[in-house]
Amino acid sequence: MLKVKKSGFFTTIQDNGRYGFRHLGVPVSGAMDRAAARLANALLENEEDTAVLEITMSGPILEFTKDTWVAITGAHFSPQLNEIDIDNHSTFKVVAGDQLAFGRHINGLRAYIAVKGGFDTSEVLNSRSFYLPLTEKDHLVAGMEVPYDETSSFEPKITNVIPEEIDKVLTLKSSPAPEFDLLNDEQKEVLFNQPFTIAKENNRMAYQLQELVGEHQHAMLTSATLPGTVQLTPGGKLIILMRDGQTTGGYPRVLQLSEESINHLAQRTYGDTVHFKLET
Repeated sequence: MLKVKKSGFFTTIQDNGRYGFRHLGVPVSGAMDRAAARLANALLENEEDTAVLEITMSGPILEFTKDTWVAITGAHFSPQLNEIDIDNHSTFKVVAGDQLAFGRHINGLRAYIAVKGGFDTSEVLNSRSFYLPLTEKDHLVAGMEVPYDETSSFEPKITNVIPEEIDKVLTLKSSPAPEFDLLNDEQKEVLFNQPFTIAKENNRMAYQLQELVGEHQHAMLTSATLPGTVQLTPGGKLIILMRDGQTTGGYPRVLQLSEESINHLAQRTYGDTVHFKLET
C-alpha cells in the first residue's frame, strides 16, 4: 500500500481517461498533461494507460509499504526521498518504509508519480481516473491507502530524461471549431493578435481567460464539446474546456486546441500568458 501522510493541495489517481460514455454525459477525464503521465509510465516500462498520481500545485507526503520503482515527471516540486533531494524526471527505487515528499515549487502546475505496474485501484466505466460524480473520491486525503504491487527485480533502461521547458508564456496551437465563422474580423484580430491571461477560474473542468474578445448575440443549440474546445460566451469571455469538461455546451465553439496544447496548458496557472495560433 501507498500510505497518504499528507495529501497536498489536490492529488488524484488518473490514467488515459474513460472512453465510450460521452453520449451519457460522462467526461473523458484522465491525466491533464497526458504527455507527462505517459512519460512517467514509459520510464518504468509500464503500459501507457497505467494509473498514476496527478499532483496539483503542491506535493503530498507518501509512505511506501512495499519495495518498488518510482518515476516522477511534469511540474517540478523539489521531490525528496527520506529528506534527500532527488531529480525530477527520473526513476528511483524505494523500499518499504521510504517516504516521498515535495518542497519548493520550481515550475509547472501538475506533476505525475508512477510506480512499476501502476496503482491498483478500482475501475469505474473502464477507467481508474477520479471524477467525483462517478468515483467515491475526487482526490486523495490523509490516511488513505492506495494499493500497488511489490517490484524489486526491475532495472530501468533509462533513469532520467531532460524535462520540457515550462515558462509563463505559451502559444496554443488550434484549428477552427464549428462556429469559428461566426466571429467577425475584429474579433478574429483580437483572438490571434492579443495576449490572454489565465484567470483565477482554472481547474480540471475548464480554464477561463481574463481578456474579452467582444460581445455577441449568436444563439445556438447545445452541441457536442471536447477537451480543448474553446467557447465564447455572449459577454466575450473565452472558456477552454479541459479533461473533466462537460460533453455538451450552448456557447459558440470557436477553436479546438491540439492535444499538445492541452497538455501544455495543463501546466499553466493564474496569471500566465497564452497566445492563440491558428493552424488550418
